[in-house]
Amino acid sequence: MSENRPPIVYKILSADAQAVGGNRVPRMPIDIADGYIHLSTAEQLRETLALHFKGQSDLTVLAIRTADVEPDLRWEPSRGGQLFPHVYGEIPVSAVEKEARLDVTADGTTVLPPELS
Repeated sequence: MSENRPPIVYKILSADAQAVGGNRVPRMPIDIADGYIHLSTAEQLRETLALHFKGQSDLTVLAIRTADVEPDLRWEPSRGGQLFPHVYGEIPVSAVEKEARLDVTADGTTVLPPELS
């Protein structure tokens, strides 16, 4: 892993995606459509929530250990040329360090719970 890569990246799951069980992190519809699992860094998380999850409640944010998904992890340009973490494969539930529930208001604001700090 490159020294400038964060040790934790984040996966946002809607309430319907959370219902999927098993030993791997469920995929959102966009992950299935794009062929990889979309993740965000801590710096990208608020903007991702504001742009893609406005007005949604009962979201789960998973903190994923980067080292646990390194073989399938790619850093690819997206919004404004920022490099976003994408996993081309599965994320085992064992890679989840923490999880937290949150809501995003209709205007896109949210308060990140202390569990994600």
